[in-house]
Amino acid sequence: MFMEKKTIVCISCYYKGYDFMDEMHKLGNKIILITSENLREKKWPWHAIDEVFYMAEEEPSVWNLKHLVQGFSHLMQSRKVDAVVALDDYDVEKAALIRENFRIPGMGQTTHRYFRDKLAMRQRAKDSNIEVPEFTAIFNDETVEEFAQKVPAPWVLKPRSEASATGIKKINSREELWETVEKLGQERHLFLLESFKPGDVYHVDSLTYQGKVIFTSSSKYLSPPMQVSHEGGVFRSQTLGRYSGEFVELEKLNKKLLMAFGLMNGATHTEFIRGKADGRWYFLETSSRVGGAHIPDLVEASTGINIWREWAKIEDHLLKNKVYKLAKPTGFSAGLLIALANCKNPEHSEFMCDQVVKFLPIENHIGIVYRSNDEQKVLKCLDEAAKKVTEDFLTIIPPKDKPTA
Repeated sequence: MFMEKKTIVCISCYYKGYDFMDEMHKLGNKIILITSENLREKKWPWHAIDEVFYMAEEEPSVWNLKHLVQGFSHLMQSRKVDAVVALDDYDVEKAALIRENFRIPGMGQTTHRYFRDKLAMRQRAKDSNIEVPEFTAIFNDETVEEFAQKVPAPWVLKPRSEASATGIKKINSREELWETVEKLGQERHLFLLESFKPGDVYHVDSLTYQGKVIFTSSSKYLSPPMQVSHEGGVFRSQTLGRYSGEFVELEKLNKKLLMAFGLMNGATHTEFIRGKADGRWYFLETSSRVGGAHIPDLVEASTGINIWREWAKIEDHLLKNKVYKLAKPTGFSAGLLIALANCKNPEHSEFMCDQVVKFLPIENHIGIVYRSNDEQKVLKCLDEAAKKVTEDFLTIIPPKDKPTA
C-alpha cells in the first residue's frame, strides 16, 4: 500500500520526544532533527531520524536565532518541509519563528506567546474571564509600588519565558522586592510579579484536534514542582478520577482556556491552583507541548494513552488530510514519584509491589510509576515510597539563581 511520506522537522534543545519521532517514522514519514550540539551523543531514535543538524548553545537552551533561520533557509533549498514541531517548551518560540519566516502551517508568533510568555498568558486568561492570581508587569516603578501597596505579600517573581519552576523567587516584603528588582538590572522586563496563592496545584494534560479538546487527564501534585525545585525532596503526582468533581471542573476550565488561547492542534500541559483560603481555581500557566518530569508515563499508566504518540498521529493525519480518532481511554488511578538519588543506579527491588507499572531508567534518580483501580492504594504506595526514599536515597542540590546582566 502506498504511504504518503511527509517531512517533519523536530526542534529540541533537550533530549526528549523519542516516542513522537518513532511514531512519525512508523507512519511512514521523514524526520529531520535540529538539536543542540551537546546532545550529539544522546540515545535519540536514530532508526527513525533521517537527518540531524546541530546548533551551538550560547547558554543552556538558547540558540542564535539568526543562525537558526539562516541554516533552515539552506535546508529548505533541497528539501520540502511539511511541518515544524517543537518538542520542548524552550523550542516553541524557535518553531514559531521558523513557521513565520518560511510560511509553514502551524502556530505562529502571535499565538505562541500565549503558551510561552507568562505575562501574555495571564493577561489573555484574565481578559477571557478566567481567574488568575493578581499580577503585574514590572516595567514601571510606580506600577510596581502600587501593586505592592494594594496586594499583600508574599509575592512571587517569575521569569516570563522559563519552563517549569525555573527562576521563580518568593518575596516576603517591599524591601526584599525592591532589592530583587534592582538586582535584575536591564533584565527586569523579562519578569512579572504576582500574588502568592497557597493551595493545591494541579496539572491538566490534554490533546486538541481541529480546535476541540479531545482528551484530558487531570492530576494533583502531592509535592508541587516549585517546592521540589526550591527545597528539594520527592516529586509526586497522582491522577484524579475521571468522574470526580475536581476532574470535571478542571476539564471544563482547561477547554475554556485553550479555546480562548486559540490552540488548534497538539498537546498541552496546563497548571491550576485551588486556593486554600477560598477554594477557587486560579490559572497558573500553560504550554503547547507534552508535560515534562515523566508526566506522560503517569498519563499512559492511567489512561492507556501515550500523549507523544497520539500527538504524532494527529500531526500525521492533518498533513495527509485523514480523519483522526482517539481510542477510548482507560480509567485507572496512577501515581508518579521521582527523586534525586545519592547513587548513579539505585536499587529498585525494595520498592517492588503489585501496583508498580515501571521503574523509570533515569541516572542518579529513583523514578516509579504506579497503577491501581483503587486510588487509596496508589496514594499509600506514593507515601510509603517517599518515606523510604527520603530516609535512604535522597540527595538535594540547592537551586541556582538565574544569572542577571
